[in-house]
Amino acid sequence: MSRKYFGTDGIRGKVGESLLNPDFVMKLGWAAGKVLGGEGDRRILIGKDTRISGYMFESALEAGLAAAGVDIALLGPMPTPAIAYLTQTLRASGGIVISASHNPYYDNGIKFLSARGAKLPDESEEAIEQLLAGSMDCMESAKLGKASRLSDARGRYIEFCKSKFPSNKNLGTLKIVVDCANGATYQIAPAVLAELGAQVIAIGVDPDGVNINLDCGATKPRLLTEKVVEHQADLGIALDGDGDRVIMVDHTGEVVDGDEILFILANYMLARGTLSTGVVGTLMSNIGLELALRDQGIAFKRAKVGDRYVMRMLEQEGWTLGGETSGHIICLDKAGSGDGIVSALQVLTAVVSSGRSLNELKKGMLKYPQSMINIPLKNKALNLCEHPKVKQAVTEAEQVLNGQGRILLRPSGTEPLLRVMVEGRDPGQVRQLAESIADVASQLK
Repeated sequence: MSRKYFGTDGIRGKVGESLLNPDFVMKLGWAAGKVLGGEGDRRILIGKDTRISGYMFESALEAGLAAAGVDIALLGPMPTPAIAYLTQTLRASGGIVISASHNPYYDNGIKFLSARGAKLPDESEEAIEQLLAGSMDCMESAKLGKASRLSDARGRYIEFCKSKFPSNKNLGTLKIVVDCANGATYQIAPAVLAELGAQVIAIGVDPDGVNINLDCGATKPRLLTEKVVEHQADLGIALDGDGDRVIMVDHTGEVVDGDEILFILANYMLARGTLSTGVVGTLMSNIGLELALRDQGIAFKRAKVGDRYVMRMLEQEGWTLGGETSGHIICLDKAGSGDGIVSALQVLTAVVSSGRSLNELKKGMLKYPQSMINIPLKNKALNLCEHPKVKQAVTEAEQVLNGQGRILLRPSGTEPLLRVMVEGRDPGQVRQLAESIADVASQLK
């Protein structure tokens, strides 16, 4: 079935336009209640990040779910992985995340989780869309859902995160700068690190509803690099607005991206005998990661872009470690979904256990230069990848690379963008080829 509303990561858009308005979101809550309410205890958890529109959509979803006869537990500002964890442990019918992740405050989104805390399978999303095509009804008064607030949600999740760090170790030797992107982790990540013994310098912990991801967080780590150097910290941790991705910074101020994090974790797990055969990356993963893992005898496979596809391939292969360059890291032996805080703790475990710095741990991987250009699209459905002129430009660029690199064109699953990525040995050549392809595509949009 061709889906009308759901993208690769739920439903997302600009607040007040298209789908992201109170009327639609209330009906969406009702439809989700009808589809998900048959599982568990007929209770659905709702959590959100810190953007101002979260209040409005929380109320709209609450009304729709109640009309469908489903009870609601309100979590308040909570990271996406926390909502996934609590949905599973509290045996709820499902979970709802109100967040647009790394996007600016004026965007928002609705993501749904199954009873086991995983992203919904396609058939559940399709069932919700089918209900949205019809009329909304309402249960009789005696069967309406009720709402309550889960007051200890934050403490439960903090203890969960701490349990994923070795009980016989602590972070007492480390000074850590943590950037919470003025998002959902602002009350949680600093507490986790401090309770494990670290000296914590917290930034991005003053949300005002509109500063989420603003010049901070995992997508813009420049502020973190400056603070790590300024405070002479051992390392820095940058999370995104909903806390499901992490980027790190070593003591020199160099960024350690998701590919390098995967390399560090794979090597650490291999040395301890806990790595399950291979690692899953995506089409965007740097070829340097693939080559470095191959040198260690570690299998590597590429999934489609999107953490749900990484998860799917991990389950198919029976592996436990995977992720994306952007910092979505999945450690299935530690958590059931991508979790920025838990993933950072696994890297910190490697640092503390080895006695080596983050800078030293990443040195075994040589990243190939990459150039990424995002081309805004007026029509998201426009398939420029198949346009003859674009295909010709790609062919010509591949001839220049002569087998010493990669070219990838990919429509974004969350934004109206065409992403043009070129990877090769020569950074100048890579940039020039990416620009030549982007110029052709831009003239056609």
